[in-house]
Amino acid sequence: MNYFNYFTEIEDTFVRRRGKHLLLSPIDWAIIEGWQERGIPLHIVIRGIETVFDGFEKKPGPRSIKGLLYCREEIEAQFQEWLESQTGKADGVDVLSENTIEEISNGINAANEALRQCDIDALREDIERVIDRLSELQDHLSPDLQSVDGSLLDIEKILDQTLLTKTDKAHLTKVEKDIIAELKPYKKGMDAAAYSSTFQLMLLKRLREDAGIPRLSLFYLL
Repeated sequence: MNYFNYFTEIEDTFVRRRGKHLLLSPIDWAIIEGWQERGIPLHIVIRGIETVFDGFEKKPGPRSIKGLLYCREEIEAQFQEWLESQTGKADGVDVLSENTIEEISNGINAANEALRQCDIDALREDIERVIDRLSELQDHLSPDLQSVDGSLLDIEKILDQTLLTKTDKAHLTKVEKDIIAELKPYKKGMDAAAYSSTFQLMLLKRLREDAGIPRLSLFYLL
């Protein structure tokens, strides 16, 4: 599932349960991006939002639910329960099932195929390097959840750095200006760290979409 669908489904669910039209803020967007990067499946996020609103309707609080931050604790708790259901334990280590390992392998095949479709010459060398790294990981997939997740994150960082340093400068500048304009109405209400993090997340999202670069977290491979 791509980011647009992930974002849209979450937004639609939140707005429907909120009971009135409410645009999500860049802070909400950054929270969604964080869930996505951590590999939280869409159905877990949707179920968490529904659970929070169901509980609120049974026992309304003094404040209304204005943003996704209110739902974060429930969603992360349900994600941990889901992870435990997907893995076994061996000497205290989360162990992936054989079926899950096969799903990850299939996901790597799909990611590599998407990477081969990128026709931006400036990115090609690093993309080939990433394809080689993914193929090597695929050939030696460990049942250790943390090991696989960490390896995927390391490989994705190569792509992120490539997009930030080798994207056409004129295009990069345009994207940066567009994001600055999008965040302008919210900047005064954000501290410097939150603004910087949100800007970086939005920038990488746009660069990935423009280049057709897939994400590599377990969320996308399972």
